[in-house]
Amino acid sequence: MKRLTLAVATLSLFAAPALAGDPAAGEAAFNQCQTCHVVENPAGEVLAGRAGRQGPNLYGVIGRQAGTYEDFRYQPSIVEAGEQGLVWDEENLVPYLVNPQDFLRETLNDRRARSGMSHRVRNEGMAQDLVAFLAQFSEPAEEAEEAAD
Repeated sequence: MKRLTLAVATLSLFAAPALAGDPAAGEAAFNQCQTCHVVENPAGEVLAGRAGRQGPNLYGVIGRQAGTYEDFRYQPSIVEAGEQGLVWDEENLVPYLVNPQDFLRETLNDRRARSGMSHRVRNEGMAQDLVAFLAQFSEPAEEAEEAAD
């Protein structure tokens, strides 16, 4: 029985996570994000947004270590969170989108932590929709590992 439980647990790690949000609603919500962000693939094709450059490119953000997009200068707190192991997924990106500064302060256990993102989404549901939308522009973990090899 222990082997079966272990096998099921292991397989569940490789299954694609079901996101709680609605990608279509997330696409509509992304209109407020495009002032600062863009989703641009490695070939330079803009997939979402209007080429906003005040924030980092969100292509591949799901599964990316926080504070590591190459062509962007991050606030020290987000870089530190990434160095401590923060990788963006639905579980942590949703609360970040709802309140970036509070999320970083709690994550780093530092009341002085600051986020460069001043905008907050209205509620958790909208944040889930945005994450579901952005997940469409991220490679599954297995494909990202294969691409790296």
